[in-house]
Parts: sequence; C-alpha cells; structure tokens
Amino acid sequence: MILKLLSGDKPRSPVLTVILLGILICLVGAPFIFDGVRALDTAARISIFIVLAASYDLLLGYAGIVSFAHTMFFGLGAYGVALASTHMGRGFDTLLIGSLVGALAAIVLALLIGLFSLRVRAIFFAMITLAVASAVAVLVSQFSSITGGEDGLTYKIPRALTSANRMGELMGTSINGKILNYYLVLISSVVLFLLLLRVVNSPFGRVLQAIRENDFRVEAIGYRVVWYRTIATCMSAAVAALAGSLFAIWIRYVGPDTTLSFEIMLDILLMVVIGGMGTMYGAVIGATLFILAQTYLQNLMGGASEATSGLPLIPDLLNPDRWLMWLGILFILSVYFFPTGIVGRLRERHAS
Repeated sequence: MILKLLSGDKPRSPVLTVILLGILICLVGAPFIFDGVRALDTAARISIFIVLAASYDLLLGYAGIVSFAHTMFFGLGAYGVALASTHMGRGFDTLLIGSLVGALAAIVLALLIGLFSLRVRAIFFAMITLAVASAVAVLVSQFSSITGGEDGLTYKIPRALTSANRMGELMGTSINGKILNYYLVLISSVVLFLLLLRVVNSPFGRVLQAIRENDFRVEAIGYRVVWYRTIATCMSAAVAALAGSLFAIWIRYVGPDTTLSFEIMLDILLMVVIGGMGTMYGAVIGATLFILAQTYLQNLMGGASEATSGLPLIPDLLNPDRWLMWLGILFILSVYFFPTGIVGRLRERHAS
C-alpha cells in the first residue's frame, strides 16, 4: 500500500528514509509536538513549499526546462482565492472556486507560453518566462482597484478555519479552526506531492527524463517533444497555482511581495538544487531545510553572537543582520559537497 502511494519510487537510502519519516512525523504532529503559533506557521509553510518546489522540479529536474515564471503561477492561485473570497464571501465553495479558477488561469497561461516559446533554445525560453512573470507582477501592482496594488488584499476565510472556532482540547492542546486549517493545508500538500510522484514515475515521466537527456533522439523516435514539454509546463503550473491557493488560505493575505516576488523564485530554485534535482524527495529535504533556516537562523545567530560577545570579530560576523550572508555560504557549501543534491548524495553513498 505504501509503495503504491509512493508510486514505486522508494527513497533507496536508509538515512534518507529516516529523514523523510522524521519530517512527515513532525509535520503531522506539529500542533501537538511544538508550542507556539510560529512553529505551526513554519510547518504550514514547509508543507506548501514542498509542493511548490516539487512542481518546479517536474520542470527543471525531470524535463530539463529552465523557467523563471513559477512564482507567477503561484501568485495566480493565491490571487484566485483572494479575489473569490473578497467578492463571493467566506464559504468553502468560494475557496474551491477560487482555487480552480486560479489553476485554470495558470494552465491557460502556461499553455500559451509553452506553445509559443518552448521551440526556442533553453536560455531564450528562460528569458521569455522572466519577461512574462515581470509583466504580470507589474500589472498586478498597477491594477490596484482589482488586486489591491502594492498593498495587496486582506480577506476572510470560513470561520471554521480560524482561531475563533474553538473545539475543546486534545493531548493538552487547544483545538481550534487554525489547526483545522493547518491539516487542510497539510493533507492537500501530501495529495499534490503524491500526484507529482505518480506523474514522474509514469511512462509520461520516463519520456520527460529522456527528453532532458537527449531531446533530438526522442524526437527522432517519434515523440513530439514540444507537446510533452508543454504538458509538463501546464501540469507544473497547475500544481504551483494550487500551492498558491493553499498559501492564500493559510495567511489570509496576498500581495506582490508575498506571492509574485522574484526572491521567491530564487528560493524555489535553491530548494530544488539543495535537495537534489530530478528526485522529488529533494523538494521535501530542500524546502524543509530552507524554511527552517529562513525562520530560525536569525535567532540562532543572535544567541551565538551573545555567547561569543567576549571574543574579537566573531560577534560581528554572527550578527543576526548578516543571516542572508550565512544562508548564502550554507548554499555554496551544500552545492560544493552535494553537487547532486542531498538526496542524490545519500543515494550514491548507499549504492556504493
């Protein structure tokens, strides 16, 4: 049964299996294992960004397509929920309609980009996606009467998913709608991840990997490479949009900086590279490590800076304001020591 859920794609490393199980247990038990709102918010973001990174890995790691428009699809899903909630009220049907409309818009845009751009060389396609994503971000900022502009949109979700919905206690933890919201995000993220895992281990996924290795050979034996790449782009866009919808449901706010920023695109790229391209499980490892570092690295550095206050130079280097520098150093070290990503390295060690 478990192998069916994993589509036959086992971790193929005991260490990796333990790490993945540890992450899953922590995410499932987050409301009861960890204290505080921040820990729950971190767990929800990890769940969402695992899906977002996995959807990008479908493009980059499996199809060999370099795109800089992934946050655009993420933003379409988020704005779909936000606009629906703003104009249609706070029902569950509103969330469903907003999510589906956002995903459909992402598919249509991805189809147009794919059909008109995937025939060109990889670097030109990457530049086209960057230009389109930048144009969409500008349009969202300028149409303030619809999108809220730079201020974004704040909206209400069903009361059942908010802290106002109190349902008693379980294992010493107060159960409310926020925890229900968390499990909605987590379960949806697991389903989307398993769907992507099924796709990459299907005959379609095998063709994508063959295209990544040698598209001329695949074309020569009769496969329409452009169509396969376009379908992969549409699938990836749809899942990214659904991840954006979950993000919007969780934080109840969307804006250009939170959903369409190019910084988020770089974050996704780092997650995929750190975890391991073309593995899917790499998205789990990469997203977890990156979100944890992004959330807690400043606190750790602050404590380390105070602990070394009597030493020269070191407290300044460990100043929390320099957390981005250390995050960059950690990324460089991970790429140097794990050129195939953490998952790739763990599998290589197990195979040797």
